[in-house]
Amino acid sequence: MKVLVTGASGYLGGRLCHALLRHGHAVRAFVRHSSDLSSLPARSKHVALEIAYGDVTDYSSVLEACSGCQVVFHAAAIVNSWLPDTSMFFTVNVGGLKNVLRAYKETDTIEKIVYTSSFFALSSTDGYVADETQMHTSKYFRTEYEKSKTIADKIALEAAKEGVPIVSVCPGVMYGPGKITPGNVLARTFVERFNGRLPGYVGDGNDRFSFTHVDDVVEGQISAMEKGQIGERYLLTGDNASFNEAFDIASTITNTKRCWIKIPLFMIELYGWLSVLFCLITGKLPLISPPAVDALRHQWAYSCEKAQRELNYKPRSLTEGLEEVLPWLKKIGAVKY
Repeated sequence: MKVLVTGASGYLGGRLCHALLRHGHAVRAFVRHSSDLSSLPARSKHVALEIAYGDVTDYSSVLEACSGCQVVFHAAAIVNSWLPDTSMFFTVNVGGLKNVLRAYKETDTIEKIVYTSSFFALSSTDGYVADETQMHTSKYFRTEYEKSKTIADKIALEAAKEGVPIVSVCPGVMYGPGKITPGNVLARTFVERFNGRLPGYVGDGNDRFSFTHVDDVVEGQISAMEKGQIGERYLLTGDNASFNEAFDIASTITNTKRCWIKIPLFMIELYGWLSVLFCLITGKLPLISPPAVDALRHQWAYSCEKAQRELNYKPRSLTEGLEEVLPWLKKIGAVKY
């Protein structure tokens, strides 16, 4: 099957391209001319990988990339908690999806669209565990990223009602080997933790996130292509835990001391404001921002039972995932322990 992957040079997109090739599909990787292609498979006459250059915000390039493809994996997105120009979240995350949907209507080969949404599109779950039936109230957003993904999620659901063969998958907080980007936030956090730049626990540990290994998400995406029902959303999530619990698991795996101090969220928020100011001066994006701290004040716990039941989704535990990721981080020299 000829498959298009948008955002193919990204953390998730690159892993998806590798997996699709292993599954025997021909892959067209949609990337920008400025993209770092190091996460993509090496091209050769024995690898069914094609590079298509363009931008999801440029409709003509999206339409050209979609031509002749049976499936579109729309994974392109700006994944960050804050940007100096917040309009970029909507230009890319909302506008990009609209362009893919428009291209579908103007081609006659696309049989299915697998749209990568986000758990943020379902809103927080303070005090309970949510499933796919939860809809964001749209009354309050912690980040502009959350707002853009919520808008895009509703556009995808409406498109399905109009007959577009689209399935949405909502990954949790992804982590795993690959690029250490904002999309690989747990690995990024461990780099700070093991290099002494994050010397304690984050807040009081009341946060809750659904941590998911990136390769489990990839297999869930491919299964959504094969088995996912049109118009449905599938949570590709995993163990629900706090960042502090993840730190404790990491300490056990690496046989290192656990954190003994707690850094109040107000101090991390203050650091976030200083980082934002530094960004406005230097252009270097902050590792943490006030909107990200706001997200840490809430819980984002989800059940993946529907994906397990309908997609045969089999997420590994957080401990199993970290037993792979931490040695990998050490091997590449990102952490020492």
